Amino acid sequence: MTIPFTHIDHVYINGAWAAPEAGHEAVINPATGAVIGQAPQAGLRQVDAAIAAARDAFDKGPWPALSMDQRADVMQRMVEELRARQSEIAALIVAEVGCAQHITHAMQVANPISHLEAAIKYARRDEPERLPIDVTPNMFVPGGPQSIGGTTVVREPIGVVSAITGYNFPFLLNLAKIAPALLAGCTLVLKPSQFTPYSALLFGEIADAIGLPAGVLNVVTGGIAEGQLLCTDERVDMVTFTGSEGVGAAIMAQAAPTLKKVHLELGGKSAMIVRHDADVARAAAMAVGFLSVNAGQGCAIPTRLLVHNSIRPQFAQIARAVAAQIKVGDASDPGVTMGPLIRESQRAKVEHYIALGKQAGATLLCGGGRPAGLESGFFIEMSLFDDVTNDMAIAQDEIFGPVGCIIGFDSDNEAIAIANASRYGLNGAIETADAATGYAMALRIRAGSVALNGGTGTMSYAPIGGYKRSGIGREYGPNWMREYQHEKSVFYPIGR
Repeated sequence: MTIPFTHIDHVYINGAWAAPEAGHEAVINPATGAVIGQAPQAGLRQVDAAIAAARDAFDKGPWPALSMDQRADVMQRMVEELRARQSEIAALIVAEVGCAQHITHAMQVANPISHLEAAIKYARRDEPERLPIDVTPNMFVPGGPQSIGGTTVVREPIGVVSAITGYNFPFLLNLAKIAPALLAGCTLVLKPSQFTPYSALLFGEIADAIGLPAGVLNVVTGGIAEGQLLCTDERVDMVTFTGSEGVGAAIMAQAAPTLKKVHLELGGKSAMIVRHDADVARAAAMAVGFLSVNAGQGCAIPTRLLVHNSIRPQFAQIARAVAAQIKVGDASDPGVTMGPLIRESQRAKVEHYIALGKQAGATLLCGGGRPAGLESGFFIEMSLFDDVTNDMAIAQDEIFGPVGCIIGFDSDNEAIAIANASRYGLNGAIETADAATGYAMALRIRAGSVALNGGTGTMSYAPIGGYKRSGIGREYGPNWMREYQHEKSVFYPIGR
């Protein structure tokens, strides 16, 4: 069966498809190892051309000069085109990422389109801000009439943006760069992970379908050298990246000599606090459910399970029972609830941390190995550790796999201290029968978001981002577009 969008064998530069100068590279299904397509590989000259196209489109093209409503109208057409292709995009994600179908249809595809719709609604409300009237002495006429004036704050596109994205939720990550940048009036060069290129290349077809002006959106592929050019070239005004902490730090260093704006959404080691009064069965099932999402390959997944010691044995017993019900396998089977890791290198990393957990003295409750009968893909079992202390490597490092660490605590203050004792600060969760206390605790957690008793189930209208080494800036929410805008104050006298 042909996987949707895997026919794309060119890169998209300046509104046209270009044959890749670095040839093609096989893209595989991580569940089977089968090649699903030969993806185009751009070289440095083509990335340079994409930057030049974006620069020209910003400096000379119509896109930045359009009104916000005009740009929003074009992006609304993008919503319609994506919805028309929604089932095809989901089929691609199942094969390209290996993500289970129930997660793919909701979190990988439907939610991102909802984010775009929310961004359009917010963009249409974006208006200049008039500040209060200012009365001051006239420095040129001491003792004379005072001066009266006003200020209007306008927001303008920041310029050319380069966007580099990861593999775990590729359609979401790509759209999370395209939506605010283009709505703001910026032009964009998008470079996806080499593991999941088609989830980005499909946007070339979308750009053609909605009549996006040439150069506004460019989609290139490539490796480290091509990514470095996007971070160092002086024609680029801003770099936005979603991925690992280490790569984020390298990007920040590469962008520093040209003083670009850097926007980073990085890793996490989020804590889920289960208080003594929580519904233990519900919390344990929720914790295992979170860990199963995309085989744990999610930066915001709560992987540190902080459980009050009075209920910790019961929590561990139920979590182990729930984990045993997780069906691991090829996501082409709709009954599968957890697919594979993206590549063998990622599985080796997860296995390394499982070994470290054992060596540190943590108790492996379940998992720890490879599922029987699934030799062809990069599968790993759901793995849960108990008797974990927060100083262990498995509790401090982002593993990016389905590995949960149960850590005991005896008081709310201790739980908060453990949650905050991390170099990350992306997400958090609290389960409790006392919602008011839970809310007060959420305010003390040093993270960009906290889900109280399961949260709302959606985040289309809320800002998301990290504290500490989890990133810089925010995505989604009412001020999302402002990450891609300059603010300009215009001062003027009144009455003359």
